Amino acid sequence: MYSHLDRLNNARYVFDRTREKTIFVWNALLKALALADQAEEALALFREMGRLGVPMDSFTCSYVLKACIASSSHPSAAPHRVKQIHAHFCRHGFASRVYVVTTLIDCYAKLGSVAYSERVFNGMIERNVVSWSAMISCYAKNERPFDALELFREMMVKEPETVPNAVMMVNALQACAGLAALGQGKVFHAYILRNALDSVLSVVNALIAMYSKCGSFEMARRIFDRMSDRRDVVTWNSMISAYGVHGFGEKAIQVFHDMISAGVSPSPITFVSVLGACSHAGLIDEGKRFFESMSREHGISPRSEHYACIVDLLGRAGRLDEAVKIIEGMRIEPGPTVWGSLLGACRIHCNVELAERACVRLFELEPVNAGNYVLLADIYAEAKMWEEVTRVRKLLEAKELQKVPGCSWIEVKKKLYSFVSVDEMNPQIEQLHALLVQLVNEMKNNGYVPNTKIVLYDLEPAEKERILLGHSEKLAVAFGLINSGSGEVIRITKNLRLCEDCHSVTKFISKFSKREILVRDVNRFHHFKDGVCSCSDYW
Repeated sequence: MYSHLDRLNNARYVFDRTREKTIFVWNALLKALALADQAEEALALFREMGRLGVPMDSFTCSYVLKACIASSSHPSAAPHRVKQIHAHFCRHGFASRVYVVTTLIDCYAKLGSVAYSERVFNGMIERNVVSWSAMISCYAKNERPFDALELFREMMVKEPETVPNAVMMVNALQACAGLAALGQGKVFHAYILRNALDSVLSVVNALIAMYSKCGSFEMARRIFDRMSDRRDVVTWNSMISAYGVHGFGEKAIQVFHDMISAGVSPSPITFVSVLGACSHAGLIDEGKRFFESMSREHGISPRSEHYACIVDLLGRAGRLDEAVKIIEGMRIEPGPTVWGSLLGACRIHCNVELAERACVRLFELEPVNAGNYVLLADIYAEAKMWEEVTRVRKLLEAKELQKVPGCSWIEVKKKLYSFVSVDEMNPQIEQLHALLVQLVNEMKNNGYVPNTKIVLYDLEPAEKERILLGHSEKLAVAFGLINSGSGEVIRITKNLRLCEDCHSVTKFISKFSKREILVRDVNRFHHFKDGVCSCSDYW
């Protein structure tokens, strides 16, 4: 009772004066300390249990692991601690307990250690719906949505007696959202309706997010409108974010005001969503007002992600000096998201000096993030500073860092296909290239000029054009044109920012082929129709 009331001192007082402490008493305090982010005290209590010879159970293991993950004071120590405790549980025979192993999968997933989660999951002798759900969640939340859906299918084939629950359906919908797999998402929606899981609020919220991230904005809004009597802050956040990533900044702001009128208090994530919406739509003054209102009107202190949003807002608009002043005036230490937003703005406006300043901090904060080096090389290349491009590439090689390859996904007839840049392994690659060459020649006759400046190598123009032709999103568009029915919307997801040349090419293709093409990159949606993009070339 005291732990649920956040009165840990009282809980500890009762614990210390309990003469005969059963395992339930020890677990009660362990749980209280873990939930209150008191990792050091929780681990000290666990060590005391060992010293006194108190036999632990599965719940003890779970609470200790959660304490390691929940600690905000020593986040860098969490991976080592989890591995130590994992080894301890193996020595004491708990590695075969389904509940303990499932918690381990979840802990490694939260640390981003997908390989460890896989190792633990694959070693399980017995699995239940919770353990399958934990592994699917691990993939979905660590940018491996394709694997999440494949594992779901494997579960249904190998263990058909395992009935997906609400938590698993939320994870499956997140994976569909990650791939813009609308067809598969609709299948899950039908399952949810047949099994009355639409009565679970988290499932309905996941449906809204799935439909909006798959580009079916109208369906997301329809579900939102039907649940007027049971919306929580997550529901409102999902709708604000949906409007934002589709470029409807003013509508996102209206939903925010509707939420306040409905008596729902905004959360920190609400402001991430509404600031992001302002950024995508170029609503500078509105975004600044929202940022200032956070603490003044709603009592929410800006976090690093909020500063990153306001820096992105100003940076995209070319107001880099203002963005720098925001960073210099921060009340907290600028994190990698803040400096990353500034670097992204420098990439858009080719500001070499500020990019170098941002990278000095980013290389310290994220020494193994190859993306920062690649962005800096992009900026140098656009400025035709080829010696600097070579220097950055050598730095990447010296640090043995690999650039994240461009990858695009497309769903055709409810089946997912993936493409990587210069994908020579695809069985239709010759047909795809032939179609792209034909389209590009038609485009050149209508004014298209390949944007070869984005190629980071000092090569002949023809060779640069060949590299551009192999970009993953172009291959995905060509695949969609060949394999989908006439008039069908082509839906593509890309893991990186859509490049300028692919953006221009897709606009032309949408006009020549008379097809609507929907591309979701890492930042936002692009709706291509009749040679025009919904972003108005502002992204």
